Amino acid sequence: MTQPLLEVSNVTLGIGRAGPTIVKDASLSIAPGEIVGIVGESGSGKTMLGRAILGLSPAPVGLVSGDIRFKGRSLGALDDAGLRAMRGSGVTMVFQEPMTSLNPSMRIGQQLDEGLALHGGIGRRERKARILDMLGRVGIADGERALAAYPHEFSGGMRQRIMIASAMLMRPALLVADEPTTALDAVTQRDVMDLLVGLTREHGTAVILISHDLPMVARYSDRILVMQTGEIVEEGRTAELLVTPKHDYTRKLLASLPVRAPARATPENAPIVSVENLKVDFPVRAGLFGRRGVKHAVRDVNLEIRPGEVLAVVGGSGSGKTTLARVIAGLTRNQGGRVLFNGHGIEPGAPGYADYRRNCQMVFQDPFSSLDPRMKVGALVAEGLRALPDVPASHYARRVEEALTNVTLDPSFAKRFPHELSGGQRQRVAIARALIRRPSFVIADEAVSALDVTVRAQVLRLLADLQSKFGFACLFITHDLAVVEQIADRVIVMHEGRIVEEGTRDAILDTPRHAYTRRLLNAIPILETTPAGGVELRWRNEPAAADAT
Repeated sequence: MTQPLLEVSNVTLGIGRAGPTIVKDASLSIAPGEIVGIVGESGSGKTMLGRAILGLSPAPVGLVSGDIRFKGRSLGALDDAGLRAMRGSGVTMVFQEPMTSLNPSMRIGQQLDEGLALHGGIGRRERKARILDMLGRVGIADGERALAAYPHEFSGGMRQRIMIASAMLMRPALLVADEPTTALDAVTQRDVMDLLVGLTREHGTAVILISHDLPMVARYSDRILVMQTGEIVEEGRTAELLVTPKHDYTRKLLASLPVRAPARATPENAPIVSVENLKVDFPVRAGLFGRRGVKHAVRDVNLEIRPGEVLAVVGGSGSGKTTLARVIAGLTRNQGGRVLFNGHGIEPGAPGYADYRRNCQMVFQDPFSSLDPRMKVGALVAEGLRALPDVPASHYARRVEEALTNVTLDPSFAKRFPHELSGGQRQRVAIARALIRRPSFVIADEAVSALDVTVRAQVLRLLADLQSKFGFACLFITHDLAVVEQIADRVIVMHEGRIVEEGTRDAILDTPRHAYTRRLLNAIPILETTPAGGVELRWRNEPAAADAT
């Protein structure tokens, strides 16, 4: 038998010798060229285990017991120089957020050259040739221009491609990919993962794929390890583990995947929000001193949202969906067209403007950045009541308690600060703040994209329950088509600032007409439930195994 490339034996990670345990008695082995997925909720320890393999655990976290061996050598026996050498052509990592792991003050060329200069043992000309070749292979056509650019000049998908190029330039034996596609749209996710897996297969690189995206892990991994509160609770070959999960926690994860809700009949009332021929342009320039230009973010968009319905807007990064939402919310100015709320314009001073401001609320993607860290939850939620003349200040505490209860939080959370809450709890606070005014229209911009699978399921059920209870209309911005299946009544597909297709949820998902819609739908695999309590992987618009016979 081939000797394992990596052996993790009974590893326990903790904060000091007597502090909390983060990873407990974890063991795994990886063969050369194998792809192993590690899944679990936030806080399960999967990222800490991945970082420990490279000796990159944050300062308070240390190896309490156990051993990590790479190519037969124990990491504990390596000094700093030995660890740096191992991280060259031995083990490397693709981090979750490339904007924070790429140096914003250094040009891309300098950052890509850094590792090769330190570990490659080759001259400057050969290093540049290898870098340009790798940039071309990851889909960046103008390599020379990219070398002179800074990270902020690229989209999220392009930055992730640069991170993959940086890692694969070293031709590592083992790649640790930590949530490599979390913030990417469906098409970019598939492009990035196909690229990553293709390059690793070509070089025989083994991969540890850390993610809470179960369909993506199921598509690309040979084996899956499931982690819960620091422990590996189940592992096995991907297909076998998914079809017949043995551990209760694995079954819980699989049961939390979004499923299509029955179609609802929504009344054909006059629209609460109308968008007519909307146009939004942003000034742009190429490089620091480059020529100025204009980006057409939204072009000639028309749509209607009726009371009580959920309209989902989907599309790739840069399609204009968030810009559209921000214009409707009054947070971004448009250069043409208009937005009507109950038949009136939303410009300040227009008839009905006060009604629009009271009844239009927004839930943002990242509650940690949209909630003031200096304010307690009670004050944050009560903020929305200040402009309501019919609610005296003496009633604020009762309304806050009611709002927190509606989002299944104990009223005692009013005394906490945002940093004392989990990601799911912060998103519930953001929803409570939006709904405390009992608005008739809510915009949710990627409100569940950063949440792990079980918390996402809870928040989606909560939104559906609240929408049914209060009857507000909802504009739901998302790149996750599985979420669309669960929550939407109608769907709009945007591409390059325009609406390319719209219709009922079932019509868009089952019989898409536009080529871009079909590309979106075919980018992400589906996990369908099986009688054994597991799931089975298949691609959308392909028959299930049972149907194909």
